[in-house]
Amino acid sequence: MRKRSLRIAILLMAISLLTPAIMREASAKTAAQVDARLVKRIRHELATLPYYGVFDWLQFEVRPDNTVVLRGQVVRPTTKSDAEARVKDIDGVKGVINEIQVLPLSPQDDRLRIALYRTIYNWDSPLFRYATQSIPPIHIIVDHGRATLKGIVDSKGDAQLAYMRARGVPGLFDVKSDLVVSSDMAQ
Repeated sequence: MRKRSLRIAILLMAISLLTPAIMREASAKTAAQVDARLVKRIRHELATLPYYGVFDWLQFEVRPDNTVVLRGQVVRPTTKSDAEARVKDIDGVKGVINEIQVLPLSPQDDRLRIALYRTIYNWDSPLFRYATQSIPPIHIIVDHGRATLKGIVDSKGDAQLAYMRARGVPGLFDVKSDLVVSSDMAQ
């Protein structure tokens, strides 16, 4: 009987010592699942904005206190305010810091955006397959005659080709490529 009560006492001590560690691990997994769901929901809300397109770029950061920081460049002020409003309405978001830049109105920049789009996504271009998506993955940001290509492509060759084609557009002061290869993202 003593051996049995000693075993029970040892078992109870072990359980009491392990319970906080198990609970911390379980809460960490739950927090990671909530964070993953929150990130997925924010990404969905931003991607489905009505006027979000190839000439806009949005990105976000979720801080540990579930405050969301929005960044990027957009051509319409309504896209900036719509992004903030949509993210604020998501369950689990504590607050939104909106650092999205609205690009200035400029007929010259608009002309360059169209020229870049036509050059990169032309029907006879190897990059045309990207243009068939609802939001093409190569985003074209033009600010005061300077272009930046942002997004995700399948290969380094595609990134290089987009950059070279963009450099050939007359009237640009500078072209910068921030294109990421999808295989590099997994690492």
